[in-house]
Amino acid sequence: MGHTYSNLLLHVVFGTKERRPIIRDSFRVRLHEYLAGFARKEFGGALAVGGTADHVHGLILLPTDTSVAEAMRNWKSLSSKWVHETFPAETDFAWQEGYAAFSVSRSNVPQVATYIQRQTEHHKKMTFEEEFLALLERHEVPFDPRHVWD
Repeated sequence: MGHTYSNLLLHVVFGTKERRPIIRDSFRVRLHEYLAGFARKEFGGALAVGGTADHVHGLILLPTDTSVAEAMRNWKSLSSKWVHETFPAETDFAWQEGYAAFSVSRSNVPQVATYIQRQTEHHKKMTFEEEFLALLERHEVPFDPRHVWD
């Protein structure tokens, strides 16, 4: 076969360091726009980006030559750098070390995108910690509760 084809859709989730509420209203929308723009430029694109004061969700399309680990490392490090350069007062801004990534079928894109866009509403009922553990359980990802937040 002469060509490579893929449709690698991922729902990714990562929090701020120590899950501190440091994604302030004053720059949250711009951060989400930056993350979406970076994904368009460096990956296959972002179909949705959203979150609250302590975490971000993304629905991204990965090309075949980019690993999940590489994409997340670049997305997080360069967006952190962007926050520090664009908002110099945000000296305490940092992402957590890890992330979660879940495969998404094309047929589930509308539901996942809506879920991501409605994060503010969603978190009136559930904390980020509760949501994160529920996502791990829903996707049958094995984890040790004692080490999720290291």
